Amino acid sequence: MENSPIYQNRLLVLGLLVFVLLSLVQPWGFYGHKKINHVAVFTLPPNMFGFYKANLLFVTEHAVDPDKRRYAVQGEAERHYIDLDHYGVNAFDSLPHHWKDAVAKYTEDTLQAYGILPWQIGWHKLKLQKAFEEKNVDAILKYSAEIGHYLGDAHVPLHTTENYNGQLTNQRGIHGLWESRLVELEAENFDLFTGKARYIEDLSSFVWQIIKESHLAVDSVLRLEKEISENFPADKKYTFETRGATQVKTYSTFFCAAYHEALNKMVERRMRAAIYAIGSVWMTAWVDAGQPNLNELKDKKMSAEALKKLEEMDRQFHQNNQHHSRYDEVH
Repeated sequence: MENSPIYQNRLLVLGLLVFVLLSLVQPWGFYGHKKINHVAVFTLPPNMFGFYKANLLFVTEHAVDPDKRRYAVQGEAERHYIDLDHYGVNAFDSLPHHWKDAVAKYTEDTLQAYGILPWQIGWHKLKLQKAFEEKNVDAILKYSAEIGHYLGDAHVPLHTTENYNGQLTNQRGIHGLWESRLVELEAENFDLFTGKARYIEDLSSFVWQIIKESHLAVDSVLRLEKEISENFPADKKYTFETRGATQVKTYSTFFCAAYHEALNKMVERRMRAAIYAIGSVWMTAWVDAGQPNLNELKDKKMSAEALKKLEEMDRQFHQNNQHHSRYDEVH
């Protein structure tokens, strides 16, 4: 029975299904987002550091909340990306950076359909600023963690293109390879020191520059993976690893090492830039709020009501995480 062709084919199908279901790819992966938010705390000036250090665990663990919300909240998914190539080869010239101007030119429906990531960062900064002004601990922690997530997404090249998972170039799975698999394998060797955060005079220009740098790297991300793949037959490119009680197909460590080397530390550089950006945006929101005394807040705990909402979100995520995001499809 176990050696019959039908049985073997069923095992193959089951293995591929498990690969898809367990390879859920959130931007930067859960590990990457948490790492980025965690390190960003250490870029902050002394007047902010005490509060954030006291809440380091929350800011770290809840860096992934926007990804969890994608499965339950309509309108969340488009906050994580912008498909710039939809707007032509000169998107940075044709697409207005200010929301009202962009809506006037392309309509809000079009902008929502192709992603609103850069504007979402601006809106979240204003929410964080208001939270600081009101000294609302619940909101400060919520919006700090979440804006860290969106800024992390903005540093991922494949979050700026319609070819977000290589589906247009026969490279399905590259999204998870670049931002999750390489991070899981290499992050402990990354130099993530960025220096101290700084005040940002023009947030819109700052965010759009991040988006531009990410988009300019898309060609290299795709081209180098294709070049490396040409030298790796399928039995060398992929491998099976044990995760819990399951054998899961994934990219081999040899293929990942070759791709990482070809990228010349691109993933490390984008992570480091994300860390610096997050600390700087946190600081900017605090300064624009009048630099409230955060030492008065560092011993305050998140309210029971806010914690209950987070628990409910987490419950819904674990119930619904069998649904795939647009990044989950792999060969």
